[in-house]
Amino acid sequence: MMRIKADSDLCVGSGQCVLTEPAVFDQGDDGIVALLTDHPDDQSAAQARHAVTLCPSRALSILQE
Repeated sequence: MMRIKADSDLCVGSGQCVLTEPAVFDQGDDGIVALLTDHPDDQSAAQARHAVTLCPSRALSILQE
């Protein structure tokens, strides 16, 4: 099973993750990433993986469980 990890200390608030998969990622008032779920369903998994690759600060990662 795939798990998304977000490091808020590294996040620069570019919003690429939210634009790519809004079912998994959101941004707080400060623009920092917030996970709506850390275990995306099958429908969101591919886009969530893509969002991880787009993150300019490498604040997102994927863990296999």
